This record gives sequence, structure tokens and C-alpha cells, in this order.
Amino acid sequence: MSIQYIDSPDQIENLCRQIANEPWIALDTEFLREKTYYPKFCLLQIAAPGWVACVDPLAITDLSALFEAIYQPNIVKVLHSCRQDLEIFYQITGKIPGPIFDTQIAAPLLGFQENPGYAMLVSSFLNVNLSKAHTRTDWSERPLSADQIQYAADDVIYLCRIYTAMCEQLAALGRLHWLESDFALLNNPELYQLSPENAWLKIRGKNKLTGKQLSIMQSLSEWRERTAQQENKPRNWLMQDDMLLELAKLQPVTLAELAKIRNINERTVNRYGKALCALVEEARQRPPKPMAGKENAVKKNQQHEAILDVLSAVVRIRAEENSLNPVILASRKDLEQLLFGDEDCLLLHGWRYNMAGRELQGLLQGDYSLSLKPEGVVISAA
Repeated sequence: MSIQYIDSPDQIENLCRQIANEPWIALDTEFLREKTYYPKFCLLQIAAPGWVACVDPLAITDLSALFEAIYQPNIVKVLHSCRQDLEIFYQITGKIPGPIFDTQIAAPLLGFQENPGYAMLVSSFLNVNLSKAHTRTDWSERPLSADQIQYAADDVIYLCRIYTAMCEQLAALGRLHWLESDFALLNNPELYQLSPENAWLKIRGKNKLTGKQLSIMQSLSEWRERTAQQENKPRNWLMQDDMLLELAKLQPVTLAELAKIRNINERTVNRYGKALCALVEEARQRPPKPMAGKENAVKKNQQHEAILDVLSAVVRIRAEENSLNPVILASRKDLEQLLFGDEDCLLLHGWRYNMAGRELQGLLQGDYSLSLKPEGVVISAA
């Protein structure tokens, strides 16, 4: 299949016409973000059965017509592990190009492990081993070689074939519609923009902090996120997570105290020291934002553990019936969330609710009963 390499505005119109004639298209992006906060968009691959195109966003400054064609709601956008790709679309247009079909999300319904890699799907569906020759390519360099362009195009060429096979298998199992709510969640803009005020929620080790320490860590995390966005630098270039935690514990309020902290970068002290000390001093004077769920956390007892064991048994049964790994259907943590009334529990949404969540919720509410019979465990209306 010949590859259309689109690097001039006059080629866009014809590509838009091609897209408009398709019920679905496969999409992928190549980008760099090792040295920036925001991903640098370097290449867009688009394919449908019979054609494939690679669009050069570094050569074409105005892609508004192309995005308008892609965003048409009657065209399904097929991607694999789409979050970073959609982040680029959202960054450029402020919108998400729905409807979306993510092959990584769909794969577990066909017996794959949770979050399977793209190479695994290509191997399993197409018996093709993906080349790793250009995994370290600097996609911002021009010109791209023919091998690099082919490598990039192959991703969407194979994605088309995987999508077709997936849809056939999911339809045969009656599961295609189960994914609709899962894919709809991908349209939430909050997935693609991290609010600086909530940056602290991503810090591992935050649960060990309380009082002033937690307040300082929250304040410093917000500062780091805002500064990284403003300077378009990776947040860890400004300060690593472990240093945020160290500052929260040691609470320096003078440059001298800050400079004595082990492993802190001298450049950080010189450039941001005064601001950091002021943030620490201010944060010490106010209570921290509450740790979500900490106040309402339930300490499990033996009754709870017994109930979770029963729920786990139901999960294993339903998973076996549907040829799934039980962990993909529901983990122990998922069952705990269900037991303690967490509305964000995965079992209350999407295909998991259809397969097991409704029954599990019914058991907890007394609407269903569980009995042991010679043929096995039986769940019936109470």
C-alpha cells in the first residue's frame, strides 16, 4: 500500500475528502515530550481500509480543516492506548475527537490481559512481530527516511486490521455494545489536563504526610505544576517527587536552610529559592486539603473479609463463563469499593456492570441470594 506523505497545505483538501467517505479511521501520533511539559506534535498517521497517510504538522501550520474532518461525529476514531494521542488533539483544538474506539480497552473482553501492549495485539491477531528499529527515533528531525515513514504508517495499517477483527469477535460474543460507556468516559476533558491545584494527588508517598507537612507538599506540588506549564519543561526537571516530600518534612523557610538540604540543585536554590521558602512559610500557617476518603475510611473486619470472599467467588465464576481473567473483571480493591459504597467503582459502570456488577450489587442489597447446588454456585432472585 502506498503511503501519502502530506507536507503541504494543498494536499489537505484531498485527504479531508478521503476521511469524509469513511465510517471509521485509525489514528496514531508521533510526538516528543522528553524535554517539554507539553508533547511536541511531530507526525499524524491516518488510515482506513485501502489507504494510509502520514501528515507532517511541522511543515503545515494550519491543520484546522483536517481536524474538522477528523472530528466529524459520524466517523469512529480507532486508536490504541489513546490517552496521550487525545491529549495532543485536546491541546491543539480544546476538544476530544469522539466517538472513540480504543483497542487496548476492548482487548480484555476477548480474553487478553488488562492494558495489553500494541505489539502483543499485532502478534496475536496478525502473527506479525513489530520492528523496534525506530523506537528511539527523534520524530522532530527532518527529513524523515522512507523506513521511518513506513514504520509510522504500519502502526495504523495494522490497527485497521486489528479493529476489523476485534469488531467481528466482539459482535459474535454480543459484547460490542458493552464498551460504549467505557469509551464515552474518554471524552472527559479532565483526563487530558492536570489542574495544578490537584497535582499533589499524583505524588506517591503523600499518604505518609499529615498536618503542616501535607499542606507544604500540596503547595509545592501546585507551584511545580504551574511553573512547568509556564516554562514548558518536564515537571521533574524542576524538582523530583522525592525532593518535594523532603522539603515538606524539613520545612525550610530561609535560603540558608534550603541550601543545606541534601541533593537539592544549586540552580533550583538560586532561581526559585525565595519563592519556595515563601510557599513553605505560607503553607505552614494553613491546614492541608483533606485526603480524599481518609475521614470516611472503613477498617475492615472479619465479616467484611468474608463478604469479599463471597463476592470474589462470584467474580471468578462470571469470569470463567466469559473466558476472562478474574482480575480484569474485578480486583479485590474493586470489590472493597463496591462493598463500602464508592460510586466510582468500576463494577458499577460499563461492561463490568453487565457481566457481574449488577449481581454483586444485588447480593449486597439482599435482592439476590447465593446457594450451593450439585451443579455449582447458583445466584437467584431473593
